Amino acid sequence: MNRKLLSGLMVALFASAPAMAFDPFVVKDIRVEGIQRTEAGTVFNYLPVRVGDTFTEAQAAEAIRALFATGFFRDVRIEVENDVLVVLIDERPAIAQIDFVGVKEFDKEALKKGLREVGLAEARIFDRSLVERAEQELKRQYLSRGKYSAVITTTVTPLERNRVAVNFTVDEGEVAKIRQINIIGAKAFDQDDLLDLLQLRTPGWLTWYTKNDQYSRQKLSADLETLRSYYLDRGYLDFNIDSTQVSITPDKKDIYITVSITEGEMYTVTGVRYTGDLVLDEAQYREVTKLRPGDVFSRERLTETTKAISDLLGNEGYAFANVNAAPEVDKEKREVAFTIIVDPGRRVYVRRINVGGNTKTRDEVVRREMRQMEGAWYDAESINKSRNRIDRLGFFEEVSVETPPVPGSTDQVDVDFTVKERATGNLMLGAGFSSSEKITLSASVSQQNLFGSGNAMTLGLNTSKTNRTYALSFTNPYYTVDGVSLGWDVYHRTYDPSESYSVSRYKTVATGAGLRIGYPIAEDDRINFGLAADRTEITTYDDSTLRYKDFCIDFGCSDPSGVGTVTVNSLVASAGWSRDGRDSFLHPRRGVYQNVYAEVAIPPGKLEYVKAGYQYQHWFPIGRDYALMLNGEIGWAKGLSGKQMPFYKNFYVGGLGSVRGFEQSSIGPKDAEGDALGGTRKLVANAEFYFPLPGSGTDRSFRMSAFLDAGYVWGEDVNGRQQKMNFSDLRYSTGLAFAWSSPIGPLKFSLGFPLKKDDGDEVQRFQFQLGSVF
Repeated sequence: MNRKLLSGLMVALFASAPAMAFDPFVVKDIRVEGIQRTEAGTVFNYLPVRVGDTFTEAQAAEAIRALFATGFFRDVRIEVENDVLVVLIDERPAIAQIDFVGVKEFDKEALKKGLREVGLAEARIFDRSLVERAEQELKRQYLSRGKYSAVITTTVTPLERNRVAVNFTVDEGEVAKIRQINIIGAKAFDQDDLLDLLQLRTPGWLTWYTKNDQYSRQKLSADLETLRSYYLDRGYLDFNIDSTQVSITPDKKDIYITVSITEGEMYTVTGVRYTGDLVLDEAQYREVTKLRPGDVFSRERLTETTKAISDLLGNEGYAFANVNAAPEVDKEKREVAFTIIVDPGRRVYVRRINVGGNTKTRDEVVRREMRQMEGAWYDAESINKSRNRIDRLGFFEEVSVETPPVPGSTDQVDVDFTVKERATGNLMLGAGFSSSEKITLSASVSQQNLFGSGNAMTLGLNTSKTNRTYALSFTNPYYTVDGVSLGWDVYHRTYDPSESYSVSRYKTVATGAGLRIGYPIAEDDRINFGLAADRTEITTYDDSTLRYKDFCIDFGCSDPSGVGTVTVNSLVASAGWSRDGRDSFLHPRRGVYQNVYAEVAIPPGKLEYVKAGYQYQHWFPIGRDYALMLNGEIGWAKGLSGKQMPFYKNFYVGGLGSVRGFEQSSIGPKDAEGDALGGTRKLVANAEFYFPLPGSGTDRSFRMSAFLDAGYVWGEDVNGRQQKMNFSDLRYSTGLAFAWSSPIGPLKFSLGFPLKKDDGDEVQRFQFQLGSVF
């Protein structure tokens, strides 16, 4: 057999080499040798020659280049045997399987998916460079999780039919923890106070969840900026971070961080003046300026000043106003003066308003909250108000707004609102544990954004011992385009408070339906009206208080002793006014909420009474992460036309939502058995200081508060005499509350300790509420 080498890899690279030259010939046949998995047709498809063609040097070089370009082959040669073209190939192995051993930190399927995206997958051609890249990337992922001692060993095992198995064996090791953080050069502030500002920290009781005890370059950069801001906000204009050193022990288990700083001296402000194209009167700029002569310099207040001036100009249509503060520093006297340069730019108007991120919620639900109109002058205040109104809907976790300029135009902008939707369905579960080992449970199902329409529907299926309710309610907040709301309620409720609470024994079974309508009268104000028909069966017992029995007798109880069941029908009209100026529905920090309501039972129903209440809630922001909430509620009720006030309509105080630390509804007048009667006068006051959970850093899913509660209800005493409101009767409690937006839903806990209580008061120190979103 006489074969002549016509071309090889060198021909492909040096097609003009004289030693490789050959005379063209006519191909009688083509044969492929060396293939194991690749189909011969694949090779024929890439060859630029067919049987009967005249084969040349150029075609030989082109054929080899084409076959190498497929990536399927390690070597390609072309030989001739009696004018038969023989293609000899050496295939690259294929990957038969990829496996991970010892991997616990990551999901194996997710890792395989990531490798597949870069070309390393089963049934694909094996490429060692891709395997090395995959190994390095896996190592980097472990480093990002703080596992610096992770060791990755890659094994490539040959298999039959020119295939290989790729195995990544991982010894993950232990997570490296931050054992110490030192700040060198801190003199003006205590080092422990500075460390509390940082997100990175040494292991603590909550770091298993936050992972803040694991080193991250991004977190360290953020912490250094936080440290810089802390000093600059307190007058240290020359503050500087000299160096940052991160070291790890040889066993790669402990990390030490050292930050070296120079504090400098504290500066005071000597003056602020304004220059540039002021447009507005200078007095308006001074009114929003946060820095005053004599103040200690604060970068935060300087930033607030430039932002306030920009917003002031933005309210007048100057969307691209440029406001800068130029300092004049006197290092000897440690004083600084600022010249605020104002460049308003051109006045612009809004071309188009866009809404994005609302995959479920309809556009119209978001757009009807807009206060900035398309085609109108740009108004920063209206845009911010629109953002706040959208946020207060409660349908979105985040609401952001951007105002990009319109390409090719100098006086137009678009307003882009981007929202991140949250689950708006709630399965609410509540529970309380008393000192007498009682357990109470309740539940309800609601959807505040029904099918993305903005309408609300609630199905109450309360299964607690005290309250068994079947209720369905619906609200359309925009029954008309002007914001008139319409809603209805249908319910069947069985209420027996003596089952769980320290309330005098009675039972009611109420069935009714009602209609509600609301009118917006101002930006944040609404008035509401309602009319409901109710049929209630009241049952009293031998051990019920005398007042309950008297009520039963007055309304037709057949038993002269007042023990039995009586049915009363009532027609109840209601009215209310509310104002909501809070900045957020989920996490308010500033603003005022007020609510006034009144309901009157009118003929032809048997009952005639009036019941009214008022709530005032004020939020005060303190710094960036803290807030103070003050809340006050009063209530008043009275029977009309000489008729009794229905005792089951009384006010009750105690427990969650009023005075924590006391058993639910237990505060107030008692009967002879020591059970609560409720009252016709109510007063509740709460002061609550909210702060981030220690150790959680900037994670907003945790929130703690220290509270002081006070409250009481006044009504008829055991002898039927109306009590006078006396502040000395108030009960007080204090304690801590904790809220967590957990993966299973919002959790709320409270631990309350009564500060003032009487001998007959029931204590309930620990309470919690669980809400599971879906």
